[in-house]
Parts: sequence; C-alpha cells; structure tokens
Amino acid sequence: MYQFFSPSVQHTLDLVGIFVFAISGALLAVRKNFDVFGIAVLAEVTALGGGLFRDLIIGAVPPAAFTDLGYFVTPLLAALLVFFLHPHVERIQTGVNVFDAAGLGLFCVAGTTKAYDYGLGLTQSAALGLATAVGGGVLRDVLANEVPSLLRWDRDLYAVPAMVGATMVVVCIRYDALTPTASAFAAVTAFVLRLLAMRYHWRAPRAWNRRSTVREE
Repeated sequence: MYQFFSPSVQHTLDLVGIFVFAISGALLAVRKNFDVFGIAVLAEVTALGGGLFRDLIIGAVPPAAFTDLGYFVTPLLAALLVFFLHPHVERIQTGVNVFDAAGLGLFCVAGTTKAYDYGLGLTQSAALGLATAVGGGVLRDVLANEVPSLLRWDRDLYAVPAMVGATMVVVCIRYDALTPTASAFAAVTAFVLRLLAMRYHWRAPRAWNRRSTVREE
C-alpha cells in the first residue's frame, strides 16, 4: 500500500483533517439555527462523508469510520466545541480555512492512493480521490438545503486544487514514481493552490457568452 507517512503520523493527520472538516459542518449548522443533534449530524457528515463514499465504492467495508472509534468521536468533539464556543470559533475562521485547505490536500492524495490500492484504474482513482476530499462538503450543503459550494461560481476554487493533487498522484503512479516525497508534494500543491484561491479569489469560468434570465444570487 502507498503511504507517504508512517501509520501513526497518517492516523494523526487524518484525525486533524476530520476535526477541521467537522468544525466547518458544525458552524454551518449553527448559522442555520440547527439544534444540538443537527450540529452533531452535520459535523459527522462533513468530516466522514467523503471517506465513507470512497470506502463503499472500493469495497473497503466496514468503512474506516466504523472500525476506528477516533474517526467517529472526533467530529462529535468538534461539534461540542462549536456548540459552546461558536462565536470564538467564528473569529478564527481564517485559521480554520487554512487547516481545511490542509485537509483537502491530504485527503485528495490519501483517497487516490487508497482507491488505486483497491484495484481501481488511474482515472477512477483520481476521481475517487477528489470525492474523498470534497464529498463531505457536498453532503453538508445538501443537508443544510444549500447549493453545494462546489457548484457555485461565486466561491473560491475548491475542487480544482483537489483535482490537481489527485492528478499528480496518478501521474506518479503511472510512471512508477510515487514516493513519500512525491505524495507529500502533491498534498502540499493542493494545499497551496487552495490558499492562493482564497487569497486572490480565484474562481472557475462560467459558460462562454452566457445569456441567462435567471437572477444571480
């Protein structure tokens, strides 16, 4: 199996990424005026949704979220933190976004390598790596009755950095060059691209010569 960190370090990084993703879900639940159960559900879904989808697709059952108690409990801790301290968490949103970008980079690489380890082709592995990174956020927005941020033109690039990271991984696999250094570089590239997108508000182009009567929100 391709691993770019030792198992203990990888597990710790997974939990950090899960925690930060869970905070973003819990914060949206607070903004939507959800109760404590709704906050916990949105935190869990945001943190674990992408990984669950990946594991079910590749047949890694039961999914890691149900075999490792830490994966399941960590989002609940994040939900508890936001429940009591959400005004303070909101004030450090920039810091949360930085860690969220780090989680994006880590998960797109880890998801791609795990999919390939389970026998998927290169293109399919990259697609599943992308789904691992962004799937939880899509489920979060759907449950909160929002248009997924992934699909909105007025949001800074999110999926594209994950796509770049996943593509770098499969290219390295194709040429038998996937080393720990190469994997870490792919994760860092996705992370930096996401930070730059947030800093400079990079966005994907809309339809060329668009003529629409739909009011922009």
